Amino acid sequence: MSFTFVYRNINFVQIVELQNMDISNLIPHVEALIFASDRALTTLEITEFLNSSPDFEDEKITLDQVEASLEGISEKYSADFYPFEVKQIGGGWQFLTRKEFHRTVAQLNADKFLKRLSAASLETLAIIAYKQPVTKGEIEAIRGVSCDYAVQKLLEKELILISGRNEKAPGQPLLYSTSKNFMDYFGINSAEDLPKLKEIIQEQTEPTSINPLFGNESKADEDPEVLSVTEGGELIVNKNQEDEEK
Repeated sequence: MSFTFVYRNINFVQIVELQNMDISNLIPHVEALIFASDRALTTLEITEFLNSSPDFEDEKITLDQVEASLEGISEKYSADFYPFEVKQIGGGWQFLTRKEFHRTVAQLNADKFLKRLSAASLETLAIIAYKQPVTKGEIEAIRGVSCDYAVQKLLEKELILISGRNEKAPGQPLLYSTSKNFMDYFGINSAEDLPKLKEIIQEQTEPTSINPLFGNESKADEDPEVLSVTEGGELIVNKNQEDEEK
C-alpha cells in the first residue's frame, strides 16, 4: 500500500517518486525520530537521519518524501482524539501537548512554568521582536528608560541573541534579535507568525460603547431639557414648549 499526496508545487516526476516510495513504511520512522528527539527537528535533519539509517540503505530518501510523511502525520494527530499534536515550531517539527491540557502537564515542571517575564522584559522583548535587528539605544529611545537589566535577563533566558553590529552607527553598537528559543517559547514557527501591529492597534482602539453613546445623544435631541434657576435659587428642569402644550 502506498500513499499519494498532491502538492501545488510538486511536478509529475516528483509525484511518481512519491508513488514509488512506500510512504506507509516511512511514516513510523519519521514519527519515531520526532518523538525521541528532545528538540524540534527540521525536515532536512529528518531526511539526513533516515538516509543514515540501515533500514533505508538501499534507497535514497528525498525531502519531498519526508514532507509527504510529515503532512500525513500532522493530519493524523490533528484529530481531537489525541491530547497532543505535531507542529512546526522554530523551523522544526515537534510533538506538543494541546493547550487545553496545559494546567495538567504544568505540574510536571512547576518551576519552569511558574517563571514569568517581568513587564519591563516583555516590553523590551516585544520591541526586539518587531524591530529586529535593533540596538540597545534604539530600544531605550522607544521605552524611554534604560533597558540594560531587561536585555541581560533576556540574554540569560536565551530568548534573544546578539546578531551583529550596526556598522553605520557611531561606535558600532551591538544588534539584538530574537532566538530560536523565543519561537519555541511562544509557539511560533518564525517572526512572521507574530500578530500584526495593525491588528493589535485596531483591537486596542476599537470603541466598545458606540451604540449606547449615539443612542443617548439621539434621545437627548428628541427630548431636550433646559436647566434654569428660580427666584428662590432652586434648580429646575424646563421641558420644551411643545411638551408643555401636550
